[in-house]
Amino acid sequence: MPIINRVAEFQREIAEWRQDFHRNPELQYDVQRTAGRVAELLRDFGVDEVVTGIGRSGVVGVIKGRNGGAGRVIGLRADMDALPITERTGKPYASTVGGKMHACGHDGHSAMLLGAARYLAETRNFEGTAIVIFQPAEEGGAGARAMLQDGLVDRFKIEEFYGLHNLPGLPAGQFGIREGGIMAATDEFQITIEGKGGHAALPHNTIDPVIVAAQLILALQTIVSRNVDPMREAVLSVTMLEAGTAFNVIPRVVKLTGTVRTLDETVRKFQSNRRVNLLLGNWKAAGVGITLHAASNAAALDFPWSPGDLLQGEDRIHRIGQKKKVVIHYLTALGTIEEKLVRILRKKSDILDAVLNGEEDAQSFNIFEDLLEIIRTEKL
Repeated sequence: MPIINRVAEFQREIAEWRQDFHRNPELQYDVQRTAGRVAELLRDFGVDEVVTGIGRSGVVGVIKGRNGGAGRVIGLRADMDALPITERTGKPYASTVGGKMHACGHDGHSAMLLGAARYLAETRNFEGTAIVIFQPAEEGGAGARAMLQDGLVDRFKIEEFYGLHNLPGLPAGQFGIREGGIMAATDEFQITIEGKGGHAALPHNTIDPVIVAAQLILALQTIVSRNVDPMREAVLSVTMLEAGTAFNVIPRVVKLTGTVRTLDETVRKFQSNRRVNLLLGNWKAAGVGITLHAASNAAALDFPWSPGDLLQGEDRIHRIGQKKKVVIHYLTALGTIEEKLVRILRKKSDILDAVLNGEEDAQSFNIFEDLLEIIRTEKL
């Protein structure tokens, strides 16, 4: 098999490229050194065209086949960015940059695609055109979307994309394939719970956000274990919890951070809705303020205070106004609520505006409470 034999001849160089990238990791879109080295090597290989700055810092190489590029146009894709992790492997090619490491193998992905580009440019033993794509910001930052929005497909007339991801534990020389998605979508969430701090010996004078956080962590696990079809994969993990600075003080604020992985867009939207409903329930029951930030879709959802914490007069008007903000964020930012709720909000918008202007009355308050209840209990 001449392909394997020829590529094997420069396997050492591929390893050197990988180790160079590993020693010099860069994050998200800030991959100037890596992208510059990739572009330099592509030009050395004699590819027909090298384009930089696609999706801010992505690199694209065009390689035409033996027939001058006529025919199908195929995209081959790799990623370039590293992770914000401190490396302690002790390897001779370990990261030389503090707090940054190629811990997900993107150094290897880029090196492998460079090897493929060198072979294709050298032999031209194919028909059509190969587009080699080096993407920034795979580890958060939506680098693929940035390249697509920069005209990647239309500019290069790409008909199909192919890519791979390393899998530690899979024996060398083997590939894993499956129908449908094989690498999960990742969504990050951050939850801030704001209560009322105080002395640990007087918990009755506080609104303890630590208790709410503990309940939320357990409740969030039921989204996958009790709400998602066992035959449709999903993972939800709370990975960070920040609370307090003293052993005898109940803190005012607790922050939770986590990630959700899904292989199905329907499941992805469903678990997002369930998270919102769980937060609504805890917000109303515990008397805390809760803010949800979903980094994947830039949605922010605020549940400032429960009815038991703010009572009358201006506080009550402010609370209702804040609840309108909750609904608007839920409808417009998350984009997963039923259309009928959008119509309800529009129909009641004059009343809600009157609430914000301080013209609050019992009727408008009840209508808005009904609307929130519909959102909380809606089966999405």
